[in-house]
Amino acid sequence: MAFTSNSGAGPMADINVTPLVDVMLVLLIIFMVTAPALSYQIQVDLPQRTTNPPPQPKDPPEPIRLRIEAGGTVTWNNSPIPISVLQSSLEVEAQRTVQPTLEIETDPDAQYEMLAKVLSRAKNSGMAKIAFVDPGQ
Repeated sequence: MAFTSNSGAGPMADINVTPLVDVMLVLLIIFMVTAPALSYQIQVDLPQRTTNPPPQPKDPPEPIRLRIEAGGTVTWNNSPIPISVLQSSLEVEAQRTVQPTLEIETDPDAQYEMLAKVLSRAKNSGMAKIAFVDPGQ
């Protein structure tokens, strides 16, 4: 059984895209049929209208500015504070009705260990709003 080749005719220049179009149309029809079946409803509890206006938000308290110096000293709003007293002071601030933001600024030469201690004490005291401040600002 001999196979014939079209080596003299050159490469086939046409690409038959009809089967590709047929497959794409079948896929489109399948997706169009199954898409409405995939939708589902969820129950949403909408808020009810009240006659009383909502309470006015209180002014946020001044943020606590902690600075970690290169020598390992910590300052609380420009006042030095021992690291042993830091957690109890943060716990007092965390118990306020409107919790202040704890802004931590570090000296570029400060050790990471001191920053880790401050973050650990802030987390253990219950501070929810912790921000890092650029020393250049």
